[in-house]
Amino acid sequence: MLVLLFRLLSRFPLPVLHALGAALGWLVYLISPSYRRRLRSNLALAGYGALRRAAIAESGKALVELPFVWCAPQERVTRHVTMENWELVQRQLDTGRGIVFLTPHLGCFELTAQQVSLRQELTVMYRPPRKNALKPLVEGARARLKMHLAPANLSGVRMLVKALKGGQPVGVLPDQVPQEGEGLWAPFFGRQAYTMTLPAKLAQLGKADILLTYAERLPHGRGYVIRFVPFDGDLSGTPAEQAASINRAMEQLIARCPSQYFWSYNRYKRPQGVAAPDTEAVA
Repeated sequence: MLVLLFRLLSRFPLPVLHALGAALGWLVYLISPSYRRRLRSNLALAGYGALRRAAIAESGKALVELPFVWCAPQERVTRHVTMENWELVQRQLDTGRGIVFLTPHLGCFELTAQQVSLRQELTVMYRPPRKNALKPLVEGARARLKMHLAPANLSGVRMLVKALKGGQPVGVLPDQVPQEGEGLWAPFFGRQAYTMTLPAKLAQLGKADILLTYAERLPHGRGYVIRFVPFDGDLSGTPAEQAASINRAMEQLIARCPSQYFWSYNRYKRPQGVAAPDTEAVA
């Protein structure tokens, strides 16, 4: 049933989907106290409280655009996408070194891997959705083109390292809360967040470079702009310093279009089995 609904919605024009999404964003905000508290708290913590109304609408758009991104014909999706700074990617590929693409929950993050895989083999880390009804949609959409799915376990990490050593790019969501033993506490917008250590490990094991990327959602359903940004952080320190450096890079990337970050995500949750951080306050 859900698959049929997504296929039906994928036929709608993108401006219509984004208008519906904005309305849905407000509906969820008004009827869900926990959602409302988390979104407002995370916005205020990051210093973007003034963008609350825009963030509410953008969060709804992020959900309702998924049928278009996942189920619409690829040619139709690509017509709505402009890709900037691809030369940064191509220059890196030409050297024969792998690339670790870091894509936070910013803008239409599902679109970035899809569009890169139109041009280049790409392996992305994949964690199955909690709801089984979404599994065929997600896996079907992400396994198209030249995209390969690596499970979020040791076997998947080996797949990512192998791809990098072969000079191919991989993709990771760096602001996704990892499980016990897969991360450590690092500052993110002034508060300790359990942060994955995988991106820095991949760059080192695969002798690869890091590139940041995001897909900005244009107003009124006019499409998307995918941008690639060099990573200028320092990964020579301890794992904690590396995680902090990557989180700072994420903060700078989010600052480019802050209303489109997934502010309702429970970024500061403590995974089961993980000890609380020594302090919640971060200078």
